[in-house]
Amino acid sequence: MGYLSIRQTSEKWNVSARWINDLCSRGRIPGAMKIGSYWAIPEDAEKPRDARLKTGKYIKDAIVRKEF
Repeated sequence: MGYLSIRQTSEKWNVSARWINDLCSRGRIPGAMKIGSYWAIPEDAEKPRDARLKTGKYIKDAIVRKEF
């Protein structure tokens, strides 16, 4: 199994290198490991689903509205 750098992975998945770094730091890419100050990402790793809210509204606001 080979490994890719953050830059190679960002080109493969068409997202920014900063976003890949954030995903690695949060443990969202299985098998990614830090070697010194660099991340090694398995070349067969799948792109994680985007967990950000798409609606533009916060969950907390939705819960408050339902309670009242």
